[in-house]
Amino acid sequence: MAECTVVLKDGSERSVEKGTTLAELAAAISGRLGREAVAGKVDGVVVDLSTPLVQDAAVEILTLNDAEGLAVMRHSTAHCMAQAVARLYPGTKFAIGPVIENGFYYDFADHDFTPDEFSDIEREMQAIIKEDLPIRREEVSRDDALRLFEERKDRFKVEIIQDLPEGTQLTLYRQGEFVDLCRGPHLPSTGRIKAFRLMSLAGAYWRGDSKREMLTRLYAVAFAKKSELDEHLKMLEEAKQRDHRKLGKELELFMFSEDAPGMPFYLPNGLVIRNELESFERALQVEYGYQEVRTPTLMNQRLWVESGHWDHYRENMYVSEADEELYALKPMNCPGHMLIYRNKLRSYRDLPLRISEYGHVHRHELRGTLGGMMRVRAFTQDDAHIFCRPDQIGQEVERVLALVAKVYGVFGFTHHIELSTRPDDSLGSDELWNQAESALQAALDGAGVTYHINPGDGAFYGPKIDFHIKDAIGRTWQCATVQLDFNLPIRFDLEYIGEDGKAHRPVVIHRAIFGSVDRFLGILTEHFAGAFPLWLAPVQVRVATVSHDFADYGAAVEQKLKAAGIRAEVDLRGEKIGYKIREAQVHKIPYTVVVGEKERDAGTLSVRRYGTGDLGTMNFADFVAKVKEEVASKELLKV
Repeated sequence: MAECTVVLKDGSERSVEKGTTLAELAAAISGRLGREAVAGKVDGVVVDLSTPLVQDAAVEILTLNDAEGLAVMRHSTAHCMAQAVARLYPGTKFAIGPVIENGFYYDFADHDFTPDEFSDIEREMQAIIKEDLPIRREEVSRDDALRLFEERKDRFKVEIIQDLPEGTQLTLYRQGEFVDLCRGPHLPSTGRIKAFRLMSLAGAYWRGDSKREMLTRLYAVAFAKKSELDEHLKMLEEAKQRDHRKLGKELELFMFSEDAPGMPFYLPNGLVIRNELESFERALQVEYGYQEVRTPTLMNQRLWVESGHWDHYRENMYVSEADEELYALKPMNCPGHMLIYRNKLRSYRDLPLRISEYGHVHRHELRGTLGGMMRVRAFTQDDAHIFCRPDQIGQEVERVLALVAKVYGVFGFTHHIELSTRPDDSLGSDELWNQAESALQAALDGAGVTYHINPGDGAFYGPKIDFHIKDAIGRTWQCATVQLDFNLPIRFDLEYIGEDGKAHRPVVIHRAIFGSVDRFLGILTEHFAGAFPLWLAPVQVRVATVSHDFADYGAAVEQKLKAAGIRAEVDLRGEKIGYKIREAQVHKIPYTVVVGEKERDAGTLSVRRYGTGDLGTMNFADFVAKVKEEVASKELLKV
């Protein structure tokens, strides 16, 4: 019998008979691997365990310990949920059911789901798992697949198939009486599905088109172990308590109105935090050689045509007419900065030129996607553009990496980095894109940082480095970005006079650290659960009087604290002191200073720290020094 050679993940080689399946190979490697295998990779492509080996190949056996293996299990769990729905609610029609982060969703029509039905669906899913139905892959012609789903009156599958070219070979997956149009791969059987939970439902337009049918989307999570599911559910419960929309209302940070959907209103407390964030970053930017500018919010259509936004970003822009011409609210600051660079002749001695802006931008997001500060239509970018010579790219990117690390370290964030490459909808030549991607990769390698490649997720004008921060409960958020752009300098005909006296083309590095100041504030609210570090806290000290008899002393303490540059307020209400202290804790005020007869007579303060408790009695000067030192160091409270 003919044989083929497989190279395993550890580099070892094995000779196997042609036709040996991945499941058989896994069992031959070890009994445990045979039991735990869920799928495999052949020459980098994830496939079913039933796939036969027919030629020499690099082979990897996947288990639920592998991200790709876990994704396969989640995909099969989506089919299991669809099968349960079909059993419970005959006549329900099926659209699509992809894997997403931590789980999956499936879109359905012709049944009005409610959360009360989740337990019934989960019970039926458990029954399907117990049946341990084999999951079988079938290759079929386009015509046969179309005939099958037309007979089943599955209009969504029929439309998907009709959109495919004649002669296309398709795959079906069957488990018991259930069949679905799917590329796969899947588990060998339903009995291999582990821990899952149905989470929520939402409306979703068929194919994301608001003119098409509204479907019901059922969301679920799935994990390799029940303990991992329990941990995830616990994290979600913690996230609910940290929800910035809830805390933003309780702490009076910001608000939203139907009169301006997706556009935050900053209340006094929230604006204090925002101003502190901007002041902190401004000081660092001066240290790193940036000059701050400001550009108009509304600019003529011809600018957006010149920049390429009109062709590639028009659907996200707000447009109005004035003086019989079209204008657009800026969705980003880049074109305005190009005009500033072009405003005068530049020399190689002027480069790198680093200009920054806290630019208020507007983007038309679909109403259904808006979510507090995390997805808005109006926001401020801490934007900067670095105009430099090609030979300066490496050092400038490394400087940005250092600045990002410095900023994030202050908040206690760790982060990982992705390099996002050319998207399908992009500007510029292959040569320029290859040059830009190589330059960013070389800068990352030169800085010695670890990063992952994210294919096809670059900006339309250039590749980018994205920073994903991890918050206090383990969630990740994409914030900072560094984008390398050879295209806009060409479109705006930017030049500098080189050492040789000739005109040369600069390169532009787009850079944001918070990303959106508004979204970053929302992330911080959840990261700190509203208990902001002292330097950010809207009210840093609340003075609480034991009774009206000590109102004068309390008011005097408040005024002296304010005179010392400390954000303070006094609680002179006739409530009991215990109530005042508890309320200060509810509002997460860092320091509560209690003043009564003893404190007044001695000229001292009784100090309490949020998350720590009673710190004892201090004289005024020592307390002020303590607060100022904590503010200056930007110390993070360890609760």
